[in-house]
Amino acid sequence: MTLLLRILIPAAALGIAHLAVPGIELRGGSDWSKAGTLILVALIFGVVNAVLKPIVKTVGCVFYVLTLGLIGLVVNGLLLWLCSWIAGKLSLPFHITGFAAAFWGAIIVGVVGWVLNLIFDERRRPAH
Repeated sequence: MTLLLRILIPAAALGIAHLAVPGIELRGGSDWSKAGTLILVALIFGVVNAVLKPIVKTVGCVFYVLTLGLIGLVVNGLLLWLCSWIAGKLSLPFHITGFAAAFWGAIIVGVVGWVLNLIFDERRRPAH
């Protein structure tokens, strides 16, 4: 169940970002194909974050300190934009038109993901 939530929560957050940010495009026919695309993009986003984010944080440690962590918003936007590029190379109907859309989309994905993790976190629930 935990693995399923780790895939569905970012996919739902990406779907909400798609609805809220004009530059995040999700093409496709049916709702099921759009949901499948969001799940695949969420998997790509998870892999990109797992591989690149620690490297970027280590290399750019000084910038994180100097900007009090605000550079993290830019990094998250760039990583989401990279996911859009990878999705395009894999012929997935997901595209982000520019950095501004990626920046705001990453903020929405982060906040929505955080809220959904608070709601569905099984570690916080009391055992019955």
